[in-house]
Amino acid sequence: MGSMGKTARPLEDVLEAMLPGVVVADRRGAVEELNSVACRMLEHSRKAVVGRPVEELVTADHPIARLARQALATGAAVSAQGRRIERRREALFVDVSAAPLFSAAGALDGVVLLLQSGAAQQPNERFLSIGRIAAGLAHEVRNPLGGIRGAGELIAMRAGDAKTRAAAEIIVAESTRIAALVDDFMVFARGDRLRLAPINLHRLLDGVLELLSHDPLGAAVQVKRNYDASLPELLADGDRLRQVFLNLARNALQAMAQGGGELGVRTGMSPGRRIALQRGRPLPTLAVWVEDTGHGMSEEELREARTPFFTTRGKGAGLGLAVAEYWVAQHQGDLQLQSAKGVGTRARVTLPLRRAP
Repeated sequence: MGSMGKTARPLEDVLEAMLPGVVVADRRGAVEELNSVACRMLEHSRKAVVGRPVEELVTADHPIARLARQALATGAAVSAQGRRIERRREALFVDVSAAPLFSAAGALDGVVLLLQSGAAQQPNERFLSIGRIAAGLAHEVRNPLGGIRGAGELIAMRAGDAKTRAAAEIIVAESTRIAALVDDFMVFARGDRLRLAPINLHRLLDGVLELLSHDPLGAAVQVKRNYDASLPELLADGDRLRQVFLNLARNALQAMAQGGGELGVRTGMSPGRRIALQRGRPLPTLAVWVEDTGHGMSEEELREARTPFFTTRGKGAGLGLAVAEYWVAQHQGDLQLQSAKGVGTRARVTLPLRRAP
């Protein structure tokens, strides 16, 4: 009874009291309201975005916009963790939730987005953690592994029968394989420096595709190039970027190993994204998409895909994607993945034309 006669509390007051960033959009996807936390996260003023499509908060293909549209299309709540927002000074990682809003009559009437920062570990922090593990692993494994290999070689040399020699050769081969795996893992611990030089990105990508054309996995796969001829050269480490795109394209081939498919490589400028700053101004960026029509990944597999040693295949070390993300991050870039079971996977690498100092 005591609440009778009270005036309804203004929505703006409720939104401002909330700790997460909040964005409210109507059924067309146009922004109706957002709180000051969301303004700071997205680096937009309220005046600049109210009435504008949610895509103008970020970019059309950003998870924030896609989740908003998905909630509006399906009437179901959706969420994603650790999504990156590019900002003038530094990127921000947020957990995003999109929930549909309904009118009193039960009709789908809008969507509310919640942006929660600080929940995701940023790539450089994650790589530091992986690096410490790698250094410890190398220290504990290398010496005894060298002894095992040496013993295997000695047994193979002195073996008096073919069966013993074959067993010894397996020991040597497996020891070599494990040593190579430790070396691959050590990329996170060594802190190798980039060797920057002007790079023709299309020439680099053509070299990667030419190399993969000799891979038996690519025998039944069609390659489709869609290059933006206007792209300028970028300042980057060509060897490291070659490794990035080789890993991504090889993953795509492996996903299509059963019966072939189409591998698409596309490039373009990315005017809606800014990764780093130089003298207070955002640097222009370009993007490379590597797409396949393979078996795709579930949401759970997609969340784990960047974790070292995670693989959806029976074979393979599961380091390719983690190493690719590492070298993209060293270029102050960003690697994003989209995938769906039975549809395929799209990897997007966004790179600044030059690194900020």
